[in-house]
Amino acid sequence: MTGLNQQLQARKNAAIPDGIGITCDFYAERALNAEMWDVEGRRFIDFAAGIAVANTGHRHPRIVAAIRAQLDAFTHTAFQVAPYGSYIELAERINRLTPGGQPKKTAFFTTGAEALENAVKIARAATGRSGVVAFSGAFHGRTFMGMALTGKVTPYKQAFGPLPAEVYHIPFPNPLEGITTQDSLRALDLLFKADISPTRVAAIVIEPIQGEGGFNVAPTELLQALRERCDAHGIVLVADEVQTGFARTGKMFAIEHSGVTPDLITMAKSLAGGMPLSGVCGRADLMDAAPRGALGGTYAGNPLAIAAALAVLDVIDEENLIARADVLGQRLKQALTRLAHPRMAEIRGLGAMVAAEFRHPDGRPDPETVTTIQRRALDRGLVLLSCGAYGQVLRFLFPLTIPDGLLEEGLAILKEAMA
Repeated sequence: MTGLNQQLQARKNAAIPDGIGITCDFYAERALNAEMWDVEGRRFIDFAAGIAVANTGHRHPRIVAAIRAQLDAFTHTAFQVAPYGSYIELAERINRLTPGGQPKKTAFFTTGAEALENAVKIARAATGRSGVVAFSGAFHGRTFMGMALTGKVTPYKQAFGPLPAEVYHIPFPNPLEGITTQDSLRALDLLFKADISPTRVAAIVIEPIQGEGGFNVAPTELLQALRERCDAHGIVLVADEVQTGFARTGKMFAIEHSGVTPDLITMAKSLAGGMPLSGVCGRADLMDAAPRGALGGTYAGNPLAIAAALAVLDVIDEENLIARADVLGQRLKQALTRLAHPRMAEIRGLGAMVAAEFRHPDGRPDPETVTTIQRRALDRGLVLLSCGAYGQVLRFLFPLTIPDGLLEEGLAILKEAMA
């Protein structure tokens, strides 16, 4: 690190806490679609998209124009004080786009963690119960309920003391770890026998594809069985689509691959193309269970973010990004297969939400190889992310608007980094 980047790094170290982890060793100055430039003018190809926030690319003209138009009108009134029609329009569109034909309602918030917190509040209000079941390897945020739901201790929970009670975890299916769908379901049934009665469980929360957990895809058999158990016991099934939503997996929402309809869906990240916005959409009777005034927030449904989200939905539709995700994902999987790295144990994912897991010959997770590939790629101008319980997984989240030539350039750099 040299020059302006080094100066900013020194200032960051003096002014910002170490608890904020940073992947890249450069400081961004501008970005466009799937490219970023740092303060020293160096160019980088972005295979991270702000952790799946920029599915529609950096600074898409439609989204920039929508934000500018809203900026000329007003920036904030607080929807709970002086409401505005764009919030209603976006809720109507989300209600139509989410799976299931039942009457639905949507509330907007600011972050993915906030959406998960409110989904739990809604489920508890609707059922009169308090227990929540989540999965090992899950990531649901850094707030206290988010941490409790998250199935990874380091770095998310280890230093933060008692977490909210009555949150339980069961194993997520993982063939490389020898965990089957039946293992997960047996663990759930045992939980109901040994730790908490299903009549005290308000919600089961699951990512259709685990994000931080390693891009592990929830088997359709598991999701169908969860739906059956939730129906049998009056439990609310919550699909966390914060990372998987908005065309990333070749569907608008990843849960659609299974044909299962959840009761509540949480969303954020690419909902507003880089603006902070999240939401909870679900059955109208559940969404109406919380008392008046119990949902919302000062910045919840900010008008600039709402305007961006309406433009995002237009871009996904007009540029056919759902189909584009499948095309891009297939190209990536083919490229990874051709690379045939000796430590690559599995390539997995749906649409353009793809990961490669690395393991030692004896089967142990291999985060060292992942770190080396990341560093070598970054040195050559390619931004990559890792994930997994041990950091043993490379995940790929380039914008769905990435041009073909830029994708191939990035894959060529990846080949060099993996050589």
